[in-house]
Amino acid sequence: MFFTCEKNILQEAINIVQKATSSKTTYPILEGILIRAVDNKVYLTATDLDIGIETFIDANVIRTGSIVLNSKLFGEFIRMLPNDTVSIELLENNFVKITCQKSEFTILGNNPDEFPKLPAINENSLYEIPQDILRLMIKQTIFAIAQDETRPILTGVLFEVKDNMLSFVALDGYRLSLKRIEIENSNNISAVIPGKTLNEISKIIEPSEEKVKITFTPNHILFNLGNTKVISRLLDGEFVNYRQIIPQEHKLKVKANKELLLDSIERASLLAREGKTNLIKFNIGDNRIVITSDSQYGKVQEEVPVELEGNNLKIAFNSKYFLDVLRIIDSEEIYLEFTTNISPCVIKKVDSDDYIYLVLPVRLIEN
Repeated sequence: MFFTCEKNILQEAINIVQKATSSKTTYPILEGILIRAVDNKVYLTATDLDIGIETFIDANVIRTGSIVLNSKLFGEFIRMLPNDTVSIELLENNFVKITCQKSEFTILGNNPDEFPKLPAINENSLYEIPQDILRLMIKQTIFAIAQDETRPILTGVLFEVKDNMLSFVALDGYRLSLKRIEIENSNNISAVIPGKTLNEISKIIEPSEEKVKITFTPNHILFNLGNTKVISRLLDGEFVNYRQIIPQEHKLKVKANKELLLDSIERASLLAREGKTNLIKFNIGDNRIVITSDSQYGKVQEEVPVELEGNNLKIAFNSKYFLDVLRIIDSEEIYLEFTTNISPCVIKKVDSDDYIYLVLPVRLIEN
């Protein structure tokens, strides 16, 4: 194997595939990047057996071949090289020589035959989503996945296509986040994608209208981004029937300015965090929400003007769950829908029904 390419292009490719390398493994080959030079292209592949990423760059391939190099060492050395042409040559006994201007680095590689093969996926059944839309769908749901492994299915996001509507759904037992868009595909599907996979995808995709091609098998999902492919296992099990959780009726509807509410809750949450509970209280009535919080350090009170339809209400929440959604919802004005002080609050955009967020209140002793 012997090829030359531009340092910046190689470094960008390394940064992409490194997202799938495993740092905590008893299988050292998974700490490496498989490099294959063929047909004036260099393919880089990494996997931790749950997620695999492959990308390719154009290069001047003088001699074809392949090798596995330690991801951390290889990546760090390429990053520190000057911005110029890099030459990479496979020597005897799996040693690789990397040169750029006056720099030369020799590193011992591993046998490429020992590197695990990524699952072969036939890309004949495709869902196509613009990259910027997919990025937004991930951003508006991923924060609501479960962080502990007691119910592994909840550490992922439901990918559901039904009646030409694509829905992303995440929930952790305290809140639910649902983002949906219309899609030109009548093939219904329901699969749960690991949160880690979507986190890495969101770092790779560009804020552009270029399409991502998505293919499913019974056990895996493939994201095709053109030069880069990401393959991930799907989570096993049945996802929660989220439609049964979302209230269809309400007794109180509040229309609020998102930024005013966000700023007020952020200030109130300063004390709530000190109190170790993140507890904030809403007193809703007279076309306003009075937000209060207290701890051993003091008390805070905020007042937000709103439009009300329905009965007055006193209710309490974990401030973090409110702040998470207010920071990502893309609407100047929002609706808050309440039923009782122990029922979920539903948050929606005023100008669209493409996003729904549900959060459970904190039951107060005085209730």
